[in-house]
Parts: sequence; structure tokens; C-alpha cells
Amino acid sequence: LQQRRGLRLSAPAAIQVTVRDALNQALDEELERDERVFLLGEEVAQYDGAYKISRGLWKKYGDKRVIDTPISEMGFAGIAVGAAMVWLRPVCEFMTFNFSMQAIDQVINSAAKTCYMSAGSIPVPIVFRGPNGAAAGVAAQHSQCFAAWYGHCPGLKVVSPWSSEDAKGLLKAAIRDDNPVVMLESELLYSVPFEMSEQAQSKDFVIPIGKAKIEKQGTHVTLVAHSRPVGHCMEAAAVLSKEGVECEVINLRTIRPMDIETVEASVVKTNHLVTVEGGWPQFGVGAEICARIMEGPAFNYLDAPAVRVTGADVPMPYAKILEDNCLPQVKDIVFAVKKTLNI
Repeated sequence: LQQRRGLRLSAPAAIQVTVRDALNQALDEELERDERVFLLGEEVAQYDGAYKISRGLWKKYGDKRVIDTPISEMGFAGIAVGAAMVWLRPVCEFMTFNFSMQAIDQVINSAAKTCYMSAGSIPVPIVFRGPNGAAAGVAAQHSQCFAAWYGHCPGLKVVSPWSSEDAKGLLKAAIRDDNPVVMLESELLYSVPFEMSEQAQSKDFVIPIGKAKIEKQGTHVTLVAHSRPVGHCMEAAAVLSKEGVECEVINLRTIRPMDIETVEASVVKTNHLVTVEGGWPQFGVGAEICARIMEGPAFNYLDAPAVRVTGADVPMPYAKILEDNCLPQVKDIVFAVKKTLNI
């Protein structure tokens, strides 16, 4: 009626969606779109998932598409890889990526290498997904970040979402990809709502793997992060903006292949670089970014050494106060920025 009267209609407003619901939407849409897609893992079916990511999917798609497995990562990851070799598209959920160590032979030696070793005749379109990095109060054996581990291995693509749009768009892209993709989520972000645009609400929405996103424009320093630390960088940027320092915040989104071109372009503009991650410092994602900048054309534009903000180089303690001090906080990022800017 308004259109008939010649009134201009505004576009539908963006909505708030939690990361959990965004992942659920992506799985639902891809299960519906392609009958070769199926989900398997511990408690993903009748229990609706340990984190309720697969809520409602078993009732909708049944036992052959959403499959509860025994507590044996080695077993069900091997089944999933074999299924992918015959052109099914499994989504293999690890209850936490710490447990993926039980299946690392299947992930690396079977999934990652088979396409190359078969001269391209056997692609392995599989997604390994689940929570990665520190949660809260789960101590050393459940708090590791595997971004550097899996990002080290050729044959894999590795994505690490921050927002709800990241989660939905990257998961859909991963499921559609003909290569094995490791998707590293954050348990602490599952319940966090983010604004989701009208475009992201579409069933056709995907985010290209290998492309970073500039979350905030800035001129004084480049902050690069992935997963939950992106939020810390945004908070630090807001604090520093009040002091006249404008940070450019880059959400890496993909660990492998890494979008170093976006980082380089930002460093050329800001002349300063700080990387932020929850993982350990040695051989980490930040170390790789710093090395790539040093080896490339952006190195000549740096006015100060690049600085890394990382998790502490220790196994994760159980005590909360120690855990907080082992993980990058907003104050640590602010300190690093001031250090690199010499203010």
C-alpha cells in the first residue's frame, strides 16, 4: 500500500543474532540445500549438541543426516574423512578442538594430504568444526588455541570467526568448499549477540575463505586479530580513540590462506602493527604475520617494530585470576599500542 502511494520504504533493519544461532542457521540451510551434507559428532543429534549448535536439526533431518557418535574422535573423524572421499560432505564436530588431538592423524595425514597425493583425483570436502582456545575455568588440557597448529599444514583451509556474520558466512563457505576446512570457533562467543545485516540473513550468504575484514578504519596503528580477540581490539580502539589514537582493526577471519595483502595495505597507511591472539607466542599466528610483513613491501613503511600480544607461554592455569593474566586483555592491547607509538 505504501509503495502504491509512492512512499519510499526503508530497507529491513539488521537484527541481533547470537553466534550459536548463526551457526545453527548455516547448518540448517546447508543440510536443506545439499543432501550430501551431514553432521556427526558426540551428542549432536538427540541432545541437540553440547553447546546447542545443532538444536532442532536431528528432529528435522533424522538419523542419517545428524548422527550421534561414540566418544571416539579417532573413529568418527576417520568415518567422516572416508565419507568425504566418496563425495559426501560431512561436518565433523569436535566437542572441543583439544579433543581433535585424538584424531590429528585423520585430519592431517588423511584429509589434508589425500588430494595432493592422488594428483587431485580424490578431493576431501569435509569440515572439522567446534570450539577452540580458552573457555572459562577449564584449565590446561581444554584451553589451547589450535590456529597455529592447523594453519601450519598445507592441504587444509583454516577459518576463525568472530561475529555472527563471520560464523554463518564462513561455515557455509566451508561446507561448500571441495577442500578440508578446519573451523575454529570460540565457546565464549556462542551466546554473544551481533548485528546481522539483511544480506547475511539470506540463504545465499557466504564469506569468501581467505579474505580479511576491516572492522574499523584508522590511521595511527594496525591491529590484527582473529576470533574473540577481535572484540578486545575493538574495545581497545574505543579507549585509545578518546586519547586521539585511531586504530585500524582487521578481523583476519581466515588463518590459512592468510590475507596478508589487506594487512600490508593497512600497515602502509598506519606505519605501525600490533597483532593480537589468544594462543601461545612461539610459532604463533602473530609471528607469521610479522614475518610476512618483514619479508614483503610493507616492511619499509614501518616506523617501529611490530609488536605481538599473545597468551602467556605457559599451560593454562585453573585459577581465574591466573587465567585472566594468561590471556590478552584490553589493557594489554592499549599498552602494546602505546609502546609501538612511543607514547
